Amino acid sequence: MTFSLRPAHDDPYLADLVDRLRDYLDGELADHERERGFTHESRLTRADLEPVWRRSRELGFYGIHLPEEYGGQNLTYTRLAALKEEIGASGRVLAHSVLGDMGGPLRAGDILKHATDHQLAEYLLPLVRGERACCFSLTETDAGSDVRSMRTTAVRDGDGYRLTGHKVFSSAGPFADFAIVVARMAGTGEQEGKKPRFSAFLVDLDSPGCRVEDGATPMSGEHIESDIVLEDCHVPAANLLGEEGEGMRIALGRVTTNRLLHCPTVIGAARRALDLTLDRTRHRTVAGGTPLLALQAIQHKVADMATEFYAARSMTYAALAALDKGEDARAEAFMCKLFVAESAFRILDQAVQIHGKEGLTRGNEIEFLFRKIRMFRVLTGTSEIQRNAIAGLLA
Repeated sequence: MTFSLRPAHDDPYLADLVDRLRDYLDGELADHERERGFTHESRLTRADLEPVWRRSRELGFYGIHLPEEYGGQNLTYTRLAALKEEIGASGRVLAHSVLGDMGGPLRAGDILKHATDHQLAEYLLPLVRGERACCFSLTETDAGSDVRSMRTTAVRDGDGYRLTGHKVFSSAGPFADFAIVVARMAGTGEQEGKKPRFSAFLVDLDSPGCRVEDGATPMSGEHIESDIVLEDCHVPAANLLGEEGEGMRIALGRVTTNRLLHCPTVIGAARRALDLTLDRTRHRTVAGGTPLLALQAIQHKVADMATEFYAARSMTYAALAALDKGEDARAEAFMCKLFVAESAFRILDQAVQIHGKEGLTRGNEIEFLFRKIRMFRVLTGTSEIQRNAIAGLLA
């Protein structure tokens, strides 16, 4: 892919999709947000998101990556990434709901292939249609990078299981009907002297013994997180996802793909920041009416920003192309997550510097993007964890 902030795609099918997505993001969705006064820190409700799910479904974007039998267009990872980049570059508050990231098909990952007919009919197909929403509950206060240290347990109980534990950082939790919860099977683990076994469950969030609480507000200021508190919550056996003991494989089996697919959205956000910065440097003047971009110090900054952006984008799409070919892209996924997170942060840091006081001011988009991008160096695995994994694969 040659360098362009707003790429044109040689693939006619993809070019049409991108054009239609841009039209929706910059037109109808932008108007919708302005009319309602939404900002990135608005406390959104389910009622705010549902119209976007429905409209995006009508336009063919919601769940577009899914196989045709589920109403999607069976997109390659590379094509999906191009759409996710446009989502990140749009600056829209509700963009996360267009493809189904916020509680929709993208949030569910590839669990469709593990689901029974009952689970498809009751949970996952309604989710694909935008009628239901889910969150993924894996992380705990003391079980982040080391998820196997989780304390949430599942105890067999007659025709089902009893779940007890406290999950945190369940993104989309405020809007979800059910959670995909991973729990350790009781009687397994270091304290019991048995190898820990984990299972995954579909948990209705209105079940007795299940409570959804406001989660911590991240530094981005977005209100999209929940804690899922389970106190002897009964889950029917029919809601066991996959086989008992396969929960961690199901949970982590989606990680390589998801790790890579987070990168295009972040690349899009970096593209947005670079675009806003170039616009500022072209029109903001210094003494004598000289544009900022005429100053060599500024030229060097934007040159470095553009170069890092191109490198991050190129390696990400190369890794996704390998994934499309069925190749093992684990190392590339770790490398992309590391490089995209770190380079995007450097791009945003320079963007703030060039914007000066405005870049430090709440309500300015660059200031929001800086906080948002800073989080990606921690979320979905810290940069240090990525380095550990890369070194381990090279050993």
